[in-house]
Amino acid sequence: MKSGWLSAAVAACGMLLAPPALAQGVKIGILNDQSGVYADYGGKYSVEAAGMAIEDFGGSVLGQKIEMVSADHQNKPDLGVSIARRWYDVEGVDMITELTTSSVALAVQELAKEKKKIDIVVGAATSRITGDACTPYGFHWAYDTHALAVGTGGALVEAGGNTWFFLTADYAFGYALEKDTGDLVKAKGGKVLGSVRVPLNSSDFSSFLLQAQSSKAKIIGLANAGLDTTNSIKQAAEFGIVAGGQKLAGLLLTLAEVHGLGLQAAQGLVLTEGFYWDHDDKTREFSERFLKRTGRMPNMIQAGTYSATLQYLKAVKAAGTKDSDAVAKKLKELPVDDMFAQGGKVLQNGRMVHDLYLFEVKKPSESKKPWDYYKQLAVVPGDKAFPTAQDSGCPLTK
Repeated sequence: MKSGWLSAAVAACGMLLAPPALAQGVKIGILNDQSGVYADYGGKYSVEAAGMAIEDFGGSVLGQKIEMVSADHQNKPDLGVSIARRWYDVEGVDMITELTTSSVALAVQELAKEKKKIDIVVGAATSRITGDACTPYGFHWAYDTHALAVGTGGALVEAGGNTWFFLTADYAFGYALEKDTGDLVKAKGGKVLGSVRVPLNSSDFSSFLLQAQSSKAKIIGLANAGLDTTNSIKQAAEFGIVAGGQKLAGLLLTLAEVHGLGLQAAQGLVLTEGFYWDHDDKTREFSERFLKRTGRMPNMIQAGTYSATLQYLKAVKAAGTKDSDAVAKKLKELPVDDMFAQGGKVLQNGRMVHDLYLFEVKKPSESKKPWDYYKQLAVVPGDKAFPTAQDSGCPLTK
């Protein structure tokens, strides 16, 4: 009887001392805007994409089950950090991804550094994530403001759009997108005539659009995203801005917003995305499965969340542990080859480098089937879209 009790006690101690990687499986958190201005841009559809990645990986890694949790940060940095802290400290989350909204992403990335946990930003845009705000555990996937400036901004300046006025979302993302695009415009010999800062989730853009119209700039750069972009485009039509000869540049526009606008309103817009569902056989196969589950085709945020989740799991498997230092090392070593990126690579600052595409939205008469929205104008090579790690401003690379 005594020896049985002793064996049970030893076994209990063994359970208490078991390393975390063996005590529980891998847990992934999807943190984004699920009810506000970016709900279609990423939202619950990004959660679905991450779930698909976990299923496609096989549902387990290192012999342990993969779990997923998700939450709505409502575009509030304090709420985002509070959720992330609870996930890391109490719920055993190993990696947080998606992280739409740059102010939230920057705050959560700083917490992840403190906790020595991995974060992979997909939905947020600011190039600061792998620039001056980079961390050993932080990664940035689908695109950033630098890539959008090179793609959309560069193409429009080269086509003669050499004077710009910006409508800028009044937080970290908008400032970064305006700066990166404005710097590129000036580097190519163009001029920035002015800008106006617009509160997030505005319903009335009239006063801001009138300022842009009176500037006489050839290009009105919309340094916003989600519903803010679609609402500003719709209201610009009411003022006859495009009819009057000025051109709108949707600097962050995805398939979700084009779908929301409809081809009649969106036709002729030039945009940069890192993914298009009808690009090749791999993108079509994934996207058709996504369509069956969600009723819509994925944009680059949702497809990028799939890719980031899958690559994290590949890195855990390759490392043989979920220890953050070991996994971060593998994330920077492994090539990214999936339906999102072929021949992608992760730099020492955490930036995943891959090709992006410059698209023009089709006229309704050019669209041959549902979701047939884009014609490709150019490929934006990854090494042109993103700066090198040494040129990014990331202190880790010094």
